Amino acid sequence: MNDQIEVSYRFPPGVDAGRQARVIAVGQTAGSWDARFQHREAQLREHLAEVLSVEPLSDGSHAAKVAFPRANVSGDIGSLLTMIFGKYSLGGPAKVIRLKLPDDYGLRPRFGIQGIRERLGVQDRPLVMAIFKPALGLSADDHAEILREVAFAGLDIIKDDEILPDLSEAPTIERVRACRRVIEEVGRETGREPVYAVNLSGRADQLLAQARMLVAEGANALLLNVLPYGYAVLEALATDPSVQVPIFTHPALAGAWCAAPDHGFDYGVVLGTLIAHAGADAVLYPAHYGSLPFAAETEADIRDILRGRGVFPVPSAGIHPGVVPRALWDYGKDVILNAGGGIMDHPEGPAAGVKAFFEALDRAVPGQAFRLQDVPEGPLRTALVRWGVA
Repeated sequence: MNDQIEVSYRFPPGVDAGRQARVIAVGQTAGSWDARFQHREAQLREHLAEVLSVEPLSDGSHAAKVAFPRANVSGDIGSLLTMIFGKYSLGGPAKVIRLKLPDDYGLRPRFGIQGIRERLGVQDRPLVMAIFKPALGLSADDHAEILREVAFAGLDIIKDDEILPDLSEAPTIERVRACRRVIEEVGRETGREPVYAVNLSGRADQLLAQARMLVAEGANALLLNVLPYGYAVLEALATDPSVQVPIFTHPALAGAWCAAPDHGFDYGVVLGTLIAHAGADAVLYPAHYGSLPFAAETEADIRDILRGRGVFPVPSAGIHPGVVPRALWDYGKDVILNAGGGIMDHPEGPAAGVKAFFEALDRAVPGQAFRLQDVPEGPLRTALVRWGVA
């Protein structure tokens, strides 16, 4: 297996899956050759892929599994994607539904679950994360004041919204400098510094230079929109000796890659396998009980793929204190609960939103929804009235 990369493709009803799998096995590898290369035939055949199986699925479609030689790629995600689906993705309906890579292919997280926990000094519970809101229109000082409020309430992690680039009204470096002062203040008074994942933006050369500068200025985590900027950027950040901080990745654009039923990739491949082998430390993706349409089995698949490589799962989009019992049932303690409005829009303010999450963690029985009549007056009850239970 260390010499093979296994890819499963789903072909819709009416497509000859066996034939198309053979087209992929030849056309996405060495291709054909004529008599001029007969003396090299043994070497060329070593680069051909092999169709391992073609199986019918319950909906009338078929899944074909193809094994590619590892020798055909250079160990990065870009060459891998080009090999397994590059030109063929233009050829008609087909979807990559599973990708099995050798364990030592690509990168492992530099920090991951254990490293992030060690940075925060928290080992025995889920981590709680917030998002700066409003997403746009705030100054660097506004960000710092919001961070001060939620950090002193006990928040573990905060991140920029993914749509916030390096804008003149709140330049990225100024946000880091303003928030760094708060992080140090919180550390002096509580003994524990919160993590701030600052959003990266710009051309590839600018982005890498920006990351190095931000870390030198005290940034203690980074946020990357990995699909708009590319897996190669994530790989570069994850291996840069000057970027010794956790990297959080956002799923922006994943729907364009994955949502079509008969084209593209499965979410588990894009947000699970590829990111987990590209060096991410924590990966955001939709929760199935959140505000975006996402299947429970898809979420569980991503969770298991990430954890298999020590990467922190971060279910997101519509997370609020009322979903904590379900999240604990689904994840146990190794999860980052990421809330935007679920903290920032709490009727009593963002600090109360943070406290509501910690009260929920204290009171929750995994898998058993809160009953409003059992929750006393306080931040959690207010949150349950505002957002309900799940």
